[in-house]
Amino acid sequence: MVSREHQRSSASALHEKLQLLRSVTHSHAANKTSILVDASKYIEELKQKVERLNQDMEEFAESSSEQSSLPMVTVETLEKGFLINVFSDKSCPGLLVSILEAFEELNLNVLEARVSCTESFRLQAVGGESEDQQGETIGAQVVKQAVVQSIKKWSEGNDN
Repeated sequence: MVSREHQRSSASALHEKLQLLRSVTHSHAANKTSILVDASKYIEELKQKVERLNQDMEEFAESSSEQSSLPMVTVETLEKGFLINVFSDKSCPGLLVSILEAFEELNLNVLEARVSCTESFRLQAVGGESEDQQGETIGAQVVKQAVVQSIKKWSEGNDN
């Protein structure tokens, strides 16, 4: 026979574990069966998330291997202008000129810039729209597309 005290401690331990499971799975269920059903659903959702992440990682690996020779570009909108970052893990002779030409085509003034071209290529520039633009404002996506296009043209010209 099992003592009552042992039964109570087992029941208490089970209750604590169910409450922990309820907390982890964000369940609002009150009875054991519902808590377990919610936990099962939660586990299935996690499995689906893992599958999606694995697919995303595969797609990223494929796309990055295809474009590994091209520099990475990010553009953020600032209060008055854009923060443009370009990075490549290798030196890119002539790339800076190509990017600056793209800025010129967009009528972007370089307000501040930091560039490193020795063993890798890094450009961090703050560009602002020219005063002579007549009410037309450009977005970060347009700036990024122009920079990416200039990089592609540069790349094609250098056969990288």
